[in-house]
Order: sequence, then structure tokens, then C-alpha cells
Amino acid sequence: MESRSAAGTTSVRECPECGAAVPVDERYVDWCAACDWNVDPSAPDPEPGRIPAVRRRLAHAYGEQLAAEMERGGGRSRPVGRDAAALSAFALSLLVHGVTVVLAVSGLLLVVLGWDAGVQPVLGALLLGLAVLLRPRPPRLPKDAPVLYRADAPRLFELIDEVGTVVGTAGVDAVVVDPGANAAVTTYGWRAHRMMMLGLGLWEILPPQERVALLGHELGHFAHGDTRRGFVTGGAVHALATWFHMLTPIPSRGLLDWFVNAVTFLPRWAVYGLLVLLDHLTLRASQRAEYLADVSAAWAGSTEAATGLMDRMLIAPAVGPELRRESVAAGMRGGPSGREAREGAEQGLWERLAQRMGAVPEHEYERLRRVAARRGHSVDSTHPPTHLRRRCAAASGPYPAQVTYDEDRATAVAHELAPARAALAARVIRDHAG
Repeated sequence: MESRSAAGTTSVRECPECGAAVPVDERYVDWCAACDWNVDPSAPDPEPGRIPAVRRRLAHAYGEQLAAEMERGGGRSRPVGRDAAALSAFALSLLVHGVTVVLAVSGLLLVVLGWDAGVQPVLGALLLGLAVLLRPRPPRLPKDAPVLYRADAPRLFELIDEVGTVVGTAGVDAVVVDPGANAAVTTYGWRAHRMMMLGLGLWEILPPQERVALLGHELGHFAHGDTRRGFVTGGAVHALATWFHMLTPIPSRGLLDWFVNAVTFLPRWAVYGLLVLLDHLTLRASQRAEYLADVSAAWAGSTEAATGLMDRMLIAPAVGPELRRESVAAGMRGGPSGREAREGAEQGLWERLAQRMGAVPEHEYERLRRVAARRGHSVDSTHPPTHLRRRCAAASGPYPAQVTYDEDRATAVAHELAPARAALAARVIRDHAG
């Protein structure tokens, strides 16, 4: 039983499970709000492997507990990084890096002192190479994305500084702009300069106050000291993961393969145990930091903007396909007219993206919220489930906006981002248009 609307884009059908009316839109999944029929027809498979499985179990164990703790505290919690678990994780990380230092020193001594014996310099070079592979490496500024400094975008940096003051931290030294539907903060270089990565695929689809909430969330990670993002602990996780990969058993095709697997059995499980322990010590703190970053988003942009931002993150995975569709459509025409089509596709790309994402109906948002609640930590162990984050952000307030993104500021920031927007629009269209 189906009746099509006059517009021809929506219809109503009967739910095959409970008989309730199901609105149908050819752009989105058909599902029943009454019984959740077809609410999640394409659930992704979890990341394979023992380590991701352990992380998901730990995340699930901590998720509800942390949410309840945050709600009891009205969105407040102990500062991340000052408890016994964080100190233990830091000590364990130093131990891991100590092994890397021992490898480097031993390799250097074998190379320098062992020239009289043929095998020692070779062994020393191998140890030095392994130490280089395991060393902690600070991130660098990307060479393939626009990078803005204060002189390039004074009003954008003024906005970031104002949000930083509200959430209790300093601003950043550089803003890296890319086309993705994401945002992040980290440090770069040995002097740990601060960097914010700002994805236009997310920034352009956000209403004004949700942009402020986004900046508050990302700067909140600096304010609350997310230990996993630190140079020492993050480097130790990288080193242990590298060890585990190198010690993975090889297919046994002969006696030598069997011998190598037997020799590496105990070291492999020792590394695995250390990884699990480091995850156990840091995952709770990392998830708490995510909750606190959401509270920072509410402080800066308002509670309404913070929860709206989480909804917008639910549709962020659709940004990539939309940009690819634009690129492919522009590339389907060849010759001079094809060049004109590509140039036309570059102009107004971000505005068209914002218009399409802004047309997502509430029915689809509600489906995505239910999907997030169903999946929980089953796929992503690094972030608490969205429904818990929304609940905690709402419980912490309501907070009014402490930083406003008025029309004058929006116009100035858009002008400063214009060169990056044009360059990234051209890149997006070229990716598939050729």
C-alpha cells in the first residue's frame, strides 16, 4: 500500500513489521520509527583483529560508566591526565621509549666498535634502522594542503583565540585547511607548536554557532589534556603497534618459518599484553576527554549548538560521496566544454554542498541517532557513542553562547578562507575529473 505525494519525491508506505506509516524519500533509507524496521540496513563490520576487539570491549565497559559520572557531575570531571592511570601510562610509555633508546645505543656501538668483525656492523645497522622505525615522531605541517597563519587570517585566529579563552586554553599557531568532513588539533615540530586541522567538508555545512562549538570541542582537547594525543604516550602506542606488526606470525611453509614463529611467540604476546595494558590505562581518560571537549563546545557555542554539531557529524560520512559525485559529473564531459564544466563545478562547490546537507530531513537525523545508539562502540572505540555524548552535553547545561559568530565575523572569516576554498574546490574536481 503506497501513496505518492504531489511533489513526486516522497511517499508513504506500510511498515512490513508493524503496519505503521513509513515516510519514503528516494534519497534516504526507508525505515519505521515505531518499531525500528530497517533502521540500520548497512551496519559495517567491526575492524578485524585482536587489538581492535580488545579496544571495543574496553570502550564499551567505560562508555556508560563515564556518561553516568559526567551526568552526576553536571558535565564536570577530574582533569584528564592527573590520575594514577595516566601516570602509570606515562611511566609505561617511557619504558617503551627506553627500549628504543637501548636499541639505538647498542646499534651505534656495534657500528662504531665492531668494524673488525664483519657481522657486528651489519647487526648494528639493523638495530639502528629498527630504532628509527620505532622512534616517536612529532607531526609535521602537510605540504599538500593550504596552511594559514595569523597574518593570513587574523579574524579567524581572533575567533579561535576567543574560543580558547572561554574553554581555558591558548589558541593555535597554524590552521591546516583540507576538503574532508573532519576537524582535529595536534602539535607539530619538536617545539610542539599547536595546529588545528579544519575540514571544509564539515565547516561549510555547519550553521554559524555550530562552527563556534566545533572550535570549542577541538580546543577542549588541549584544555583537558587528552593523554592519547600526547607525544610520549602516542609515540609509545605507535612503537608497540609497530612491534606487534613485525612479530606477526608468518605462514609456515617449512622448518625455518616454524622456528621463527616459535622464537617470536613470547615476545609477540608480551607486546600484545603491553598494548592492552596501555589501552586500559588511557582509553578511559581519552573518552573522558571527549566528553569534556563536548562540554567545552557547549560553553563556547551554546548547548544547542553543541548537540546540533553532533547531529551534523552523523551526516558527515555523506560529504565525501557528495564531493565525488560533483567531481565525476564535471569529468564526464571532454574537450573545451569539459574544461568549462570543471571550472563551473569548482565555483560554488562548497555552497552546493552546504545546500544539499542542509536539506537532510529530521526523519533521517532521527534514524542516524538511533543507528549510533545501536552500534555504540561496536565500530569506533576512540569516541563515545553519539547518543551518550548528546546526553552528557545536554546534562551539563543549558549554556548560552559565550562566543557569537555574527554576520560581520562570518563575512570576514569567509574572505580569509576564500583562497583555500578555491584551491581545495579545484583539487576535489580534479581528483576524478582528470
